[in-house]
Amino acid sequence: MPNFASIWEGIADAVPDAPAAAHGFDMHTWGEFEDRSARIAAALTAAGVGHDNKVALYLYNGFEYEEAQFAAFKQRAVPCNVNYRYLSDELHYLLTNADAKAVFFDHTLADRIAEVKDRCPDLELLVQVGGGTLLDGAVHYDDLTAHHEPAPRIERSGDDLWFLYTGGTTGHPKAVMWPHVELQKNSAAFYRPLGVGVPETVEDAVAAAVELHERGRTTRVLAGAPLMHGTSGIVSLQVLSCGGAVTTLASRSFDAKELWEVVAHHRLTMLAIVGEAFSRPMLEELDRATAAGEPHDLSSLFQIMSSGVMWSKESKARFLSYKTLTLLDSLGSSESPGQGQQLTKGDTEATTGKFQLGESTVVITDDGRMVTPGSGETGRLANRGIVPLGYFKDERKTAETFPTIDGVRYSIPGDYATVEANGMITLLGRGSVCINSGGEKIYPEEVEEALKSHPDVVDCNVVGLPDERWGQTVNAVLSLEPGTEVVDDDLVAHARTHIAAYKTPKRIFRVDSIMRGPNGKPDYQWAQKTAEELAGG
Repeated sequence: MPNFASIWEGIADAVPDAPAAAHGFDMHTWGEFEDRSARIAAALTAAGVGHDNKVALYLYNGFEYEEAQFAAFKQRAVPCNVNYRYLSDELHYLLTNADAKAVFFDHTLADRIAEVKDRCPDLELLVQVGGGTLLDGAVHYDDLTAHHEPAPRIERSGDDLWFLYTGGTTGHPKAVMWPHVELQKNSAAFYRPLGVGVPETVEDAVAAAVELHERGRTTRVLAGAPLMHGTSGIVSLQVLSCGGAVTTLASRSFDAKELWEVVAHHRLTMLAIVGEAFSRPMLEELDRATAAGEPHDLSSLFQIMSSGVMWSKESKARFLSYKTLTLLDSLGSSESPGQGQQLTKGDTEATTGKFQLGESTVVITDDGRMVTPGSGETGRLANRGIVPLGYFKDERKTAETFPTIDGVRYSIPGDYATVEANGMITLLGRGSVCINSGGEKIYPEEVEEALKSHPDVVDCNVVGLPDERWGQTVNAVLSLEPGTEVVDDDLVAHARTHIAAYKTPKRIFRVDSIMRGPNGKPDYQWAQKTAEELAGG
């Protein structure tokens, strides 16, 4: 299978005037996308950045993120995502762990770069995006696009890498090493309108993209979460490789009104979001606009895809009340996309946390046995179809997460599930945040969904706290709708209508709002610290 850059160059040659990237209400064509990226690629070459060198992207969503990534691919370098929330210690760790030779950074993050750049010996090129005053030693992004001729095209390999740094719940962030060929295996759905599989050559990929354009079946996706995270990052690679367009929001805090206005402006066909953190404000905005007699235009939208966290059946049902859509609840992780899915459309009943296993996914017990459907046993999801090389510079963790069982290499990130007799799985949660109370394993996500189904609960995180008798107890940190008053006993009683009594929280701590990452995923370290502080008080 081919390299992303080679596919994208072919698509730009074939459909140069088609939209490729949009940010807010602005749009770049495929021709502009390729030309600007080629000029950045020339700047990388001039700085000595080439094959297998790491290029860190310490950026917010925007044209520059995708162009810098394309430029790195062009020169066979390895783009590395960097969480823009990282402060100097975290930033220093990642840049040195990656052996980053170049870093692209937003001008509002320049102070953090200044604090670490002299301690990152491999850094050769600092590229600042935006701002009037340059950080000492940096060059401005706009100068690179203006003063460099496009880099000549080169031969590349599908084995070239894309790094996805994942923070997890404990320890330092780890880079998942993804060869281009592995990520492309997961894009079959985008070629389904043509009745073909994933193309294995550049020529076939370009031909498929052209045919999708001719049939009017090109995907125009809104990457709702930051591109630095897996959900938006991976779907963007796939959509571009099919000749589609990727749109991001201009606001740096989520604005549901902007989202729906951008959907209508660019006639977007697909949304990529992350569960309830996105769904709730999106639905509230639809309700507000409809009540005001100014409903948003959803006519172009065909699909909403969510990945990374639980997506409630209540939110799915509310979306379907507005328009006939395909709702794709995708089960996956940074180490293992495409583990399973739940499709909701038409008369299909929406559910929470239940998925059809992917063709290459099984559930394996901790002692290495395949879980028998209907047995009630718990195991970890294991994917043998799309597997990365491992974690960069971490052989021990690579061996743990990507073991070989009976001659087959699996990706087992740690998500626990049970398998029903009909082959459907019920997702329980990540083992690293599992609570052990009196010998019973309790998965936070299951308890959270039970509590969040209460109409007055806005959001919730569940964590374990030490207990002399039980080892750990279940504790909920939650926020309520403003102005509502609900006693703890009523919340627990409601949860008991969904889960066993032993799983319900022993204590409930109320906060104004729940801290989540920019991608909507729970920040369990924050929740743990908050629960400990409130319990102590």
